[in-house]
This record gives sequence, C-alpha cells and structure tokens, in this order.
Amino acid sequence: MKSKYSHVLTLIAAILAFVPVMGVDWLLDNYVRMRERVTLQQSLDAIAERIESGARDGIGSLRTILADSPSLCTPTFISNVHKEMQQSLYLKQVVVENPDGVQYCDAFGSMVAFSPISGNLAIPGHTETVSVGTLGNLSTPVMKITQAFGETRRVSAFVPMVSSTTQSLLSRFKPTAMVRVSLTNGTPVLVAGDPSPFDNRGAVEFVASEGFAGELPIRLEAGVPFAMVRADYADLDVSFTIIACIMSGAFLVLALQYVRRSKLPAFDLERAIAAGELKPYYQPVINLKTGRLAGCEMLCRWEKKNGEVVMPGAFIEYAEITGLAIPMTLSLMQQVRTDLADICIEMPDIKISINLFEGHFRDSSIVEDVQAIFGGSSIAFRQLVFELTERAPIGNSTTAQSVIAGFHKLGVRLAMDDVGTGHSNLAYMQTLGVDVIKIDKIFVDMIKSDTQAVPVLDGLISMCRDLGTEIIAEGVETEAQALYLRARGVVMAQGYLFAPAMKVAAFKELARALNGTPQTTPLAAPLSAVTAEAAA
Repeated sequence: MKSKYSHVLTLIAAILAFVPVMGVDWLLDNYVRMRERVTLQQSLDAIAERIESGARDGIGSLRTILADSPSLCTPTFISNVHKEMQQSLYLKQVVVENPDGVQYCDAFGSMVAFSPISGNLAIPGHTETVSVGTLGNLSTPVMKITQAFGETRRVSAFVPMVSSTTQSLLSRFKPTAMVRVSLTNGTPVLVAGDPSPFDNRGAVEFVASEGFAGELPIRLEAGVPFAMVRADYADLDVSFTIIACIMSGAFLVLALQYVRRSKLPAFDLERAIAAGELKPYYQPVINLKTGRLAGCEMLCRWEKKNGEVVMPGAFIEYAEITGLAIPMTLSLMQQVRTDLADICIEMPDIKISINLFEGHFRDSSIVEDVQAIFGGSSIAFRQLVFELTERAPIGNSTTAQSVIAGFHKLGVRLAMDDVGTGHSNLAYMQTLGVDVIKIDKIFVDMIKSDTQAVPVLDGLISMCRDLGTEIIAEGVETEAQALYLRARGVVMAQGYLFAPAMKVAAFKELARALNGTPQTTPLAAPLSAVTAEAAA
C-alpha cells in the first residue's frame, strides 16, 4: 500500500525542486571565480614571462660581450656593447665597476645613476647575480645583472623589468585591479593600483592570483574585487535562472510522479534501525560433496511491531539512496556477532557471508567498523565473507581499493554476488581481488531434469576456475540442479532445496544437526541423502 508518509515526501520533493533556483547565485559565483582567476593568471603569467625574457636577454648579451672582449673598457669592448644593445630588445646600459661600485666605463661614457632597491641575489643555475633598482630617468624599475670578471672587476647589464608604465601595466586587468611585483623576500619593487584594500581584505572578497618569474627571485601578485567582475555577468545570471527554473519544474514533476507511484510499505526505516526491527536471517550454504554445513549468508528482514515481516526488496533501494544502508549493516553485524558466537566456536570452519553496498566502498571507515565489531569476538575475521553485488559496479577508486586492501589485511574474504547479471568482467573481478564468486539463480534455473549441458553456466564455472576462486551456486531448488553442479566441480550451494533463510534458533539447530557428528557420506553418495539430512 502507499506510504502514509507520502505527503511528507511530497513536501520534501517540492523543497528540493527549488534547490536549482536557489543555487543559481552559488553556481554562478563559483563559475565567475574560476573563470576570472584563470584570466587573471594568464595576464600575470604574461608579465612574468616579460620579466623572465628580459633577464634571459640580459644574461645572454652579457655573456656574448665578455666572450668577444679580451679586455674591458677598450674600444673593442665598447663596440661589442653597442652591437649587443642594437640587437637586443631590452638591454639599456652596460657598466664596468670594481667590487666597491666604483665605475670604470659604460656604454655611453657617462656616469651611471643606479639606485638599488635590493642587494645582489643569486639566480639558481646561473653564475650571474641580479639586483633591482632604478636607472637614471627610466620610469620603471630595472634589473642589474652582474657577472664577475676576474677578482677586481664586475660587469653589469641593465634591463627594464617591464616595457610599459605603471598605468599601462593595469590595462591588462579589470578596473580597480591591483598588480604588485616584489622580491621573494618581501621587498616591493613595482606596484600598480591601490594595494591597501587587497592587503586589508576582510569583508571584501578578491579574486586573486600569484606567480613567479621563472628561476628569478621575483614574485608577482594580482587581485581584483569580486563584486567588480561579478557585475559583468548579469546576462549570464538571467540565463542561469531560466535554466534552473526549467530544471526545477522537471524535477518536481518527476518527484511527484515517483511519490504517487511509490509502494514502499513505510518510510520510517531510520526509526526501525534504531529500534532493532531489522533482523538477520541465515540461509545455509551446503557442501554438495559431504552434505555438511559450510556456512551461511546473512539476509535482512524487517520485523514490524505488528508482526508483519517485510522482505528486503521493499526497502533496500530506499536504504541505499538515503545512506541508511550503512547504519543498517552495522546494526545487523552487531546482531550477527551475538547470534553466532557459540556456533563459530563449535564450528571454526564455517563462513558467514554479509552483504555490503556500493556506498560502503566510498568510505574507508567500514574497515574500522568491522574491526571494532568483530575484533576480540568469538567470530574470527577469517570466518567472515563480505559480498558485493555485481549489479552496481564499485569502480576502481582509491577509496574502494583501500577498503578492499583493508579487508584482506584483516583476513576477511570478499565474494562477488549476482555474477553474470551486471557490469563486471574477468578483468574487473581480478582488479577487485575477489575470493568467492556466487553464480546467480537465473543461471541455475537453466538446469532442468533432462539437461545435459548449459553452455552459459558452464562458461561461468570455467571462468571462476580460471580466476582461482571458490564457487557458490545460489537458488538451488531441485536435486537435478545440485547433481549437475556437483558433477561440474561446484562444491558449495544454497537454496530452497536445502533450507530457506531462517531465524537464528532454527539455523543453529540445523547447523548442529548437520555438523554435530562426523559425516561418513561418501563423495558419490546420492544427493537425496544429503537433502533429507538438511531438511531434517
């Protein structure tokens, strides 16, 4: 019947339908931040490239002059300097000094007026050093690139940091932007725009970016108030709002149709988990060769207070969608620990299979939860098998691989359920490190009383053998199916031929009946004897 909480879901669906509309500003704000930051970075990179190119040009010119000049301050030296200045886009002056800064000669036969802002700084990977300052009447700072010539002379080349004025530099950026060039030690070199709002930003948000001029010890920063760039996207704001309204309307229609057609028996699953209404049932797994109990698969049932028992197909999908599958599984595992403690001591070889969902493999805390629940209990980690379904692929994410590795480290085994019905293939299962493969009931149902061969099923069995994994057949309901599987080397099986999922008391009684005394059933014994004993 339709849930009595459907009106609540209708209200929730209506609220969620307007999330896209309410989220337009958030989405557009983040889009603007991302786009403008990229634009800002591109402009800043262009300035950094200009500074780096000037430095490279200065280093190259200086090396050429020294390589072509056997001595300094000679007509040949001055001629080489003039030649390089004519060929270079950036070189403005060359000077020869002693270590104390006393000038010997320059390119134009005049005193060079250089006011340093910084001392000589090393350039990684180069023998030259660089300092920054002002040169004569140039309006922009220059880099003084210096190379030692012997022990008593220093030859320096001067290149401007940028080729434009401070105000021209801002033409690359939005109005009210700020651009600052400084040394990596914090010494300011060049500032365009007003940096005080940027330095004291608190309530005002800025789109900001920074970079470095290659290997030079020079840092660049740029920032522009977010409100200024956001105002340029008014047209896009309108477009986004229209699209969001269309999406909201479509979502609302679909959500209301889902709620109207939903036949979930109840939506108070969270309360039921807290109240312990989700109970574990246990379906035996039988060894087809010996008739002994090999283990069980824990299956969930919702036992309501009114006595109604709800099968998992009615609420599992809802639990996965809402995230309740994780606390539900933890609650069931805690009950398993209590239910089967004594049986696991009496029968140390039995295996307990517990189903996990795709969501468990997106959070590595599940490994810690398993360790906390079963660590130190009577159920050993080697007795646990966690089943993951093939119907919803887990993927190959880092977190999923971490969860799988964590389980294997504990000694827990992994089983692939519903094999042949979903997304997996041989490579997928090898990547996951599956220990057990469970053949789905739809393939077992292909076996009839007169069946001689089932190619699809035989292929699955062959694939499992190639993987080196254990095989468990699900949904075995007839003796012909059990005989067919046993003849093809499938040892483990579960299904109504042996027993349905049962409460813990009935399961313990069956387990002790099958395994309580040594079994003498030969490998070739008729399967009817095994079946009769299981049903007893």
